[in-house]
Amino acid sequence: MARSAGLILPVQSDVANAVAGWQRWLGDERRVAAATLEAYNADLIGFLRFIAEHDGAAVDLPTLAKLKQSDFRAWLASQASAGLAKTSTARALAALRSFYRFLARRKLVNNTAIALLRTPKLPKSLPKALSVDEADDVVREIAAQSDEPWIGKRDLAVVLLLYGAGLRIAEALSLSAAELKRVAQGASSLMVTGKRQKQRVVPMLPAIGEAVGDYLAACPFALAANEPGFLGARGKTLNPAIVQKSIRSLRGLLGLPETATPHALRHSFATHLLGAGGDLRSIQELLGHASLSTTQRYTDVDAARLSAVYGAAHPRARRPS
Repeated sequence: MARSAGLILPVQSDVANAVAGWQRWLGDERRVAAATLEAYNADLIGFLRFIAEHDGAAVDLPTLAKLKQSDFRAWLASQASAGLAKTSTARALAALRSFYRFLARRKLVNNTAIALLRTPKLPKSLPKALSVDEADDVVREIAAQSDEPWIGKRDLAVVLLLYGAGLRIAEALSLSAAELKRVAQGASSLMVTGKRQKQRVVPMLPAIGEAVGDYLAACPFALAANEPGFLGARGKTLNPAIVQKSIRSLRGLLGLPETATPHALRHSFATHLLGAGGDLRSIQELLGHASLSTTQRYTDVDAARLSAVYGAAHPRARRPS
């Protein structure tokens, strides 16, 4: 038995050291998000426990090297038997492949059997965008969700960064007070740091600058220039759950679907740009997507909207009465 990240695992010290090295590699070199790192770690621990039980012995590197396709398939079958969703199994397989790639690069283990496994086929999901009117309603009503005027101004500024600039909520809430001040002073664009520390330039609408300026002027707390500028009611860094709760309350008031979330505002930004004639490459850059295929999902969303409009309005689409 060995200890890794505070947990006692059924592995030998060579595997425990490899797991620790993999975790450092993911965090320091790959710059994987903390939530993803935590999920990958849990997936790998589950796999190692399965193999230890499967073999009846603590897992060492030679064990990992000699595993066959049938062993990996047995693990996948155990995932399905446990009732895990296909998305969870696909993520666990991605974590395991990442670990084996790390082992191969360090010349610790070379096992080609895992490369032959197929990722579970996942249902294709489309981004859940709001309509233009629904998004406008959110912008118009969000400030009224708080009894504190400065908090209402804060929430409006955050919402406009999501819908008006396409930021992820984590990106918006990580903006420093100095960056918010530049936006309030009329900066036409902002350098945003997204996933894996990838940076992109995002245009700022005048309405965003006005809302951010109103928030900064009303905020009752001192703002450190290099610290996150959006604060909670007690002066601490604003938690995304607070914004999510505010949007959730607004859903009931406006009769919006449950898919109306802060992230749906980012989807709406992309979908509405595409509907207005924006090209995919530009939208990809604005969103910070590493792959164009991710952005291309929005063509499906817009095609569905156009089909509905066509069916309702085009004379040739109407059935004769």
